[in-house]
Amino acid sequence: MKYYIDTNAEKSAYLQIYEQIRKDIIEEVYPFGTKLPSKRLLSDEAGVSVITVEHAYTLLCDEGYIEPKERSGYFVIYRQTDFFAVDYVSDKGYTEKEIRHSEVKSDFPFSVLAKAMRKVLNDYGESIFTKTTNSGCNEIRTAISKYLVRSRGIYAAPSQIVIGSGAEYLYGMVVTMLGRDRIYAIERPSYEKIEQIYNANGVELDMLTLGRDGIDSRELARTSASVLHISPYRSFPSGVTATATKRKEYLYWASTQDRYIIEDDFESEFTLSRKPEETVFSLADGNNIIYMNTFSKTVSPSLRVGYMVLPKNCIELFDKKVGFYTCPVPAFEQLVLAELINNGDFERHINRVRRQKRKEI
Repeated sequence: MKYYIDTNAEKSAYLQIYEQIRKDIIEEVYPFGTKLPSKRLLSDEAGVSVITVEHAYTLLCDEGYIEPKERSGYFVIYRQTDFFAVDYVSDKGYTEKEIRHSEVKSDFPFSVLAKAMRKVLNDYGESIFTKTTNSGCNEIRTAISKYLVRSRGIYAAPSQIVIGSGAEYLYGMVVTMLGRDRIYAIERPSYEKIEQIYNANGVELDMLTLGRDGIDSRELARTSASVLHISPYRSFPSGVTATATKRKEYLYWASTQDRYIIEDDFESEFTLSRKPEETVFSLADGNNIIYMNTFSKTVSPSLRVGYMVLPKNCIELFDKKVGFYTCPVPAFEQLVLAELINNGDFERHINRVRRQKRKEI
């Protein structure tokens, strides 16, 4: 073993251990079925407590890299060879318990929101009436860029971020950018409006059945689609969350030329795990993954603000096909959200909700 803790790093010890072990699992230092070092052995080597190692192992379990076996230890369940293997698919692929857990109630404190609004009015004055750039104002795009690095492991420049009036608006922009002559694949079941919006845009749809760990591998293997729309975290209404192996399988599917993945990351901030969910975008080189999220659950559905992160090689295509669109979100709302992100109130709220949800289970 070679695990160590950088005491000068900003990341906590258990996250450092988690990332090192995850890397070894992916690189098959620990192949499928391998038993991991005991918590005591690893804690002695890394110079940390057994509890710290246990936290790291819990995260790896949550994300589908390993699983515990009673009185035997932790074993690797992630493997590259699972890609496009035949999976067992249940009748529904989900349970009522999973659906209930996917319903998260988030009440953003009104006093905090009001304070941010007053500060924006005071700092910007009449400039809030100024028209923003077509992709959104620089303040919110910069704030989101920094937030994604520290909370989601996504490295994207502000120039890659596009602001829109919710995810539904952004779906339409993607269709215009990538073209209507493609086949778009979506999960079955999926959020009703996803299918409705693609149908309204006149594209051919392929419905791919969900299994217990994500889209059925046989479905991925047979589809002729070149665009795959996924919700890796608790797809609605099924409640299915894609495992680490399945997320890698999505990337394998997209490795063929001229294929794209639209990663709809709605509500993932409220994961019950002690670490934010791993995104497909952060696992990839970013060349063909379009990441989407909104503030409708984390702040308020009345704001109608969403954003997408474009791959660098799609920025020119976006500018050519849809760059003339005017950003539909008022500057005031964009600046308020930027203030909430920059002063830490946004992430404090998310952490507060996550702690509360963990207490309820």
